[in-house]
Amino acid sequence: MTEKELLYVEDALGHAQYFQTQCQNASEQLQDAELQRFSHELEQKHRTMFQSFYDLL
Repeated sequence: MTEKELLYVEDALGHAQYFQTQCQNASEQLQDAELQRFSHELEQKHRTMFQSFYDLL
């Protein structure tokens, strides 16, 4: 893996982790059950993306 590709993967990891955290925080603060469920689903998707990028390393 080139240095440029490694930087891209590291950046993607950071973004996936950031959005996962944001979705988790939103899920905890939301009152509407449907929105909580949706936010939790997004959190899981970002967790999966993070793992996929991490597996490239």
